[in-house]
Amino acid sequence: MPRSPSAARAAASLLTVDEALARVLARIRPLEPVETQLLDALGGVLAEDAVAGADVPAFRNSAMDGYAVRGTDVRRAGVRLRVVGSIAAGAMPAGAVSAGEAVRIMTGAPMPEGADTVVRVEDTDNGTDTVLVERATPTGAAVRQAGEDLRRGETVIPAGTPLRPAEIGVLASIGRASVRAVRRPNVAVLSTGDELVEIAEEPGPGRIRDANRYSLSAAVRAAGCAAFELGIARDEASDLRHALGNAAFGDLVVTSGGVSVGDHDHVKPVVDAMGSMDFWSIAIRPGRPLAFGELRTKRGTVPIFGLPGNPVSALLTFELFVRPALLRMAGHTKLHRPRARATLLDRVDKPKGLRMFARGVHDADAGTVRSTGPQGSGILRSMSLANCLIDLPEDATAAETGATVAIVRTDLPEDH
Repeated sequence: MPRSPSAARAAASLLTVDEALARVLARIRPLEPVETQLLDALGGVLAEDAVAGADVPAFRNSAMDGYAVRGTDVRRAGVRLRVVGSIAAGAMPAGAVSAGEAVRIMTGAPMPEGADTVVRVEDTDNGTDTVLVERATPTGAAVRQAGEDLRRGETVIPAGTPLRPAEIGVLASIGRASVRAVRRPNVAVLSTGDELVEIAEEPGPGRIRDANRYSLSAAVRAAGCAAFELGIARDEASDLRHALGNAAFGDLVVTSGGVSVGDHDHVKPVVDAMGSMDFWSIAIRPGRPLAFGELRTKRGTVPIFGLPGNPVSALLTFELFVRPALLRMAGHTKLHRPRARATLLDRVDKPKGLRMFARGVHDADAGTVRSTGPQGSGILRSMSLANCLIDLPEDATAAETGATVAIVRTDLPEDH
């Protein structure tokens, strides 16, 4: 039977999952740093050491509302002290505190000279002219010392740190309105296939809605990157070449469909013509026909992943291969989800010679995992129900009920 000249030939051998991932990550480098407004840097990676220019806090202050006193005066309960002033947050003390005296003080207000302790207001009678200390208070209680959080000249956040809300707060406390952070990758997402229609359309006979573009774009965003949807390329080499030409503005390209060995699978030959294809078949289920290579552009080479068209295969191979690549591109050093061991509650069958990632529901408290049910590569709901992947090795033909299995915790981020 004549064969289409655009159809791909079957791969001579299959890469293991680990071999394929190593080859991907060897080709990926972090993007350049850019000056980024502080809140926009959330989720990004700091590209330079952040150094405190001053002590934080800059002065001794009260950790709570109460009375600033001398610790030697409040070692026992029942002491009455004369109230000689009041200090609000943002104000400066008018004078010092002498023996037998107290100053009303609000949380965050500077400590007056002579005072080394704050008695909580709830441990007093809340007096205004005099105050009765109803509970003994240890010296130094409720006082924040200057520089107890950050010291001038200290590196408070080193380069390479992912910026969470706490790091954003620390940067704000040292006056950083902007920081240099690794640029977030822009990812072009393209679906291929004559059978696809837009999600708002009613599919005709033999047609399906293009769910992959949405699940993959969402996965790109969940990885902290920007997704640009490029629509649907039809099963023609010329249409795919045009679409990939438009996609090359991105830092990375993700396609779905067209990577098998059928007459209408054009991704491999088109990518070979526009750049180079590294590999395109992996000993994995689901997701065996996965392509990885580079497109040549005026800006240089752009990595491209050709993911399978089956919706589970597309999203699962994104999780295992594309997500770590995007994290490295974004400057992260922790690229892999946490793993655990769990007791399997139901039998899972698999083909020998392929490493299988079954969708699972992990109960961390019980230390158990069960499959989500049918594991077909078209059953996208199996991904929706799952909070982990059950990682079954190549040489097994099944995992029996009661077996201890490895799981990938897809419900946890890489920094755990």
